[in-house]
Amino acid sequence: MSTHVGRQVHTEGVARLRESYAALPRGAPVRLAKRTSNLFRGRSELGAGLDVSGLAGVIEVDGDVAEVQGMCTYEHLVDATLAHGRMPLVVPQLRTITLGGAVSGLGIESTSFRNGLPHESVLEMDVMTGSGEIVTTTPGDDLFDAFPNSYGSLGYATRLRIELEQVGPYVALRHVRFDDAASLAAAVARIVDEREWVGERVDGLDGVAFTPGELYLTLARWTDEPGPTSDYTGQQVYYRSLQQHPTDRLTMHDYLWRWDTDWFWCSRAFGAQHPLVRRVWPRRLRRSDVYWRLVALDRRFGIGDRLDRRAGRPQGERVVQDVEVPVARLAEFLEWFDREVGMRPVWLCPLRLRRGGADRPWPGYPLTAGTTYVNVGFWGVVNVGPDAPQSPRNRAIEQKVTELGGHKSLYSEAFYEREEFDRLYNGAHLAGVKALHDPDDRLTALYDKVVQRR
Repeated sequence: MSTHVGRQVHTEGVARLRESYAALPRGAPVRLAKRTSNLFRGRSELGAGLDVSGLAGVIEVDGDVAEVQGMCTYEHLVDATLAHGRMPLVVPQLRTITLGGAVSGLGIESTSFRNGLPHESVLEMDVMTGSGEIVTTTPGDDLFDAFPNSYGSLGYATRLRIELEQVGPYVALRHVRFDDAASLAAAVARIVDEREWVGERVDGLDGVAFTPGELYLTLARWTDEPGPTSDYTGQQVYYRSLQQHPTDRLTMHDYLWRWDTDWFWCSRAFGAQHPLVRRVWPRRLRRSDVYWRLVALDRRFGIGDRLDRRAGRPQGERVVQDVEVPVARLAEFLEWFDREVGMRPVWLCPLRLRRGGADRPWPGYPLTAGTTYVNVGFWGVVNVGPDAPQSPRNRAIEQKVTELGGHKSLYSEAFYEREEFDRLYNGAHLAGVKALHDPDDRLTALYDKVVQRR
């Protein structure tokens, strides 16, 4: 599809959206009519939904600003901006995440240590609220500030104006090994403050902890310097290269999607990293959305549970989470995680809010301004036995992250009691904003949408 749609096409897409809202039965719940999702929790099927099929493109790229429709995927957005030598300030790891989804549900990547989270580069957006109005909102408005981490409970972004940054065509990488988490955490704190390492500029920063004694930070530098580049969309697997090559080079395009080809390391669960399987697995199907469809089939038919029973393994608990902990508590969290959960590798991605000042926090995800956090991502199954349906590991993770002064992303399963959830995610404020823009309560409230009741 063409990534640029123009204003007339956008106007027509908004008109179809309005028509689909008007066609809903009076008082019916409002939701999107979309089959795809990057969420790792169930979505209720509620019948007819909003038609967002005309809201999936880039309206305009003008210098360091792009105007983008809410359902545009980052894959299409990046195609449009790289043609102008620019990229969004933060590009989440997976191609099919939408801009509206990343803003309403958060996102993170290697530029987050200097650019914060995706919503922090939004200059203006239009939101269709539960009342059917399309409201134009800007930073400082209650709706704008409460929108991040609202997951559709305040409405859906139809148009966003976002900042871009200039980039070169290549990325030079250094993979720096650390023998313990405390040393890595100290390096993260230093790089976030100084934006360099051993005298070299750092534009992107993330890492992988393979074992308690083998951890890597990948330091990325945008560059115009020509030269050979690696290709991890073929036989080679990106995350393994951290252990194999102290330096590397990628095109900017391949760097942005380095994690998508193998869904970090999760493609190994489908055999896609086995050399023989990889040779016959079409390159065009080595993508996160393909693996996601395989996961959906597994969940539908319980394939993994059947294989566990056949092999005599204890019943598995799915542990798919991203959490943010203060960098000063990272080593403590990883030590606890190894002891209580025991899942490796894990992804490490530093971040610091771009918007400073305690007077204007983001109320729905209240990280402390001026504090460096590290996102720890871990995705897999832990064989815990008959207690698996009660999700003991996930509940323990929630408790530990709160104890350490961190927060947990809500794209996956959550198990908080209502009172604690409202305290952690500012539920009272969110409810107040929702009451203004959704007086008939047609949008599902955040707690009801994200928390699993068992």
